[in-house]
Amino acid sequence: MTRTTNARIAGLTYLAYIALGVAAMVLFARASNAQGTAAKLARIAQHSSDLRIAIVLGLLTCFAALVLAVALYAITRDQDRDLAVLALSCRIGEGVLNAIGPLAMLGLLWIATAGTEPGAPDAAPAHALGAFLLNVRGWSGTISATFFAVGSTLFSYLLLRGRMVPVPLAWLGVVASILLMVDLPLELAGFLDGSVGWLIWLPMLVFEVALALWLLIKGVATGER
Repeated sequence: MTRTTNARIAGLTYLAYIALGVAAMVLFARASNAQGTAAKLARIAQHSSDLRIAIVLGLLTCFAALVLAVALYAITRDQDRDLAVLALSCRIGEGVLNAIGPLAMLGLLWIATAGTEPGAPDAAPAHALGAFLLNVRGWSGTISATFFAVGSTLFSYLLLRGRMVPVPLAWLGVVASILLMVDLPLELAGFLDGSVGWLIWLPMLVFEVALALWLLIKGVATGER
């Protein structure tokens, strides 16, 4: 495919990825909006349809990450093939790790709706397993996001080096990615409490939406080695 085609694919996939991810998070939050594991499981049982849709959307984000990885690699590989391969690998890792979230949600759905069916766990073990799966979903999301941040840093740098998109936009991508690359591992290890929440993601959201629109409308400049 041509660079222009890959740019259009990347732009569309950026927007689709954001929409899928946000929708999945909103649905999961609505299905599990309660205090304590037992209450969360009870609410999930009552809102199982929301969780089922969130599972499908979460699975689709895996493929969105893979498509985006290949499209961005095709755009940037002429700048530095080694860095582009490393960035591609990080974004592929992100896509694979994204699958852990839907898997954890499937486990939560089973626990919440098993009731008295044969093989259903007793209440105490079910609550312990439910708490674990809730944590696994969060941990896997942070690890996946860390792979995303590293890949995004590298791809943004290559876009900047090749002057393929406006320089301020590329710099925003580099800075926003580095912020996440530093914050997420510290948050995962417990050195940061994650109180900044969405604030740390806002620069990245602005960058990705702006980049997606630019790629759709303008494509990428040829750039020089």
